[in-house]
Amino acid sequence: MNSEQMQASAPRRWAIAVGAGILAILAGCGQVITVTPTPTPQPTPTIGVAVVSATDEPTTTPAPYTPAPTPTPTVTPTPVIYTIQSGESLLAIADRFNVSVSALQEANGILDPRTLQIGQQLIIPREEESEVAADATPTPTPLPVAVENLHFTENAIGGLWVMGEVYNNTGAALEQVRVGVTLLDAQGGTVAQGQGLVALDLVDVEERAPFAILFGEEPGEFEQFQVYPVSAVPAYVGSYYRDLTVEEVQTESERYASYTVTGVVRNAGPEEAVSVQVVLTAYDPLDRVIAMRQVEPEHNVVPRGGTTTFTAVLAPVGGPIARISAEAQGRRLPAQ
Repeated sequence: MNSEQMQASAPRRWAIAVGAGILAILAGCGQVITVTPTPTPQPTPTIGVAVVSATDEPTTTPAPYTPAPTPTPTVTPTPVIYTIQSGESLLAIADRFNVSVSALQEANGILDPRTLQIGQQLIIPREEESEVAADATPTPTPLPVAVENLHFTENAIGGLWVMGEVYNNTGAALEQVRVGVTLLDAQGGTVAQGQGLVALDLVDVEERAPFAILFGEEPGEFEQFQVYPVSAVPAYVGSYYRDLTVEEVQTESERYASYTVTGVVRNAGPEEAVSVQVVLTAYDPLDRVIAMRQVEPEHNVVPRGGTTTFTAVLAPVGGPIARISAEAQGRRLPAQ
């Protein structure tokens, strides 16, 4: 054995000797020592910790979204547009479409119904609109005028003509003059009713204007009647041309069944007259109105100092014509 091996085995021999010594001592004592093994530590149980946070405000659960209802479009009827013709007044147009003058003014923003022009377009309101306008605008109180020279006669198909004229004795020029007729039985009950405009748009002071109302169907037997002004309002004379005269009136009859009337309209004023018309009224020997007509002359625009002619045929509803009255009416050009 070399020296290095001897050095390596020395500690081993020392350990063996020590172990033997210990055994000897224990044997000498005669006691048996039981070594209790160190208990294996049990894992510490984990305590659950509840994390308490501050209580939040309760969150409102939004209601399910309900989409807004889709609006159903209201079908608006196509408005009726009417173009004003020569010689027409607002009242005549309202009568034609069975609406009130106030409804026409409301629908078209017309402040002065006397300043209408030929070719101007008007919106004709629907019935429900006209009813609202009629409720909102009071009906003007008609001025009293005299209704005279009445004549009743049946026509060939069984209808009834009621003709006459109004006489303006109010001291003021009038327009929108309308006359009503009510036929009554012996007990005062209404048999039939009718209305009509006079033929002149402007009825000047101390002037007469004819009217004719036709009951198209047989009105039945009547014993009494009432004739009365329905409407008549002070005229806005500034829109009328009042310097027209009718001259050289001539009449030619054909066996008293029809009469051809000719004449000349002269502009005696300082301006041009437009929308010129001639109104003819025929009277029988008792001075009752038996025919009337509104005609346009050859030219409905007459310059200052100028003239135009007219021709018309009158067919009286009863008796021969004793005399004929002719009146010309026109409008002024609106100020530019």
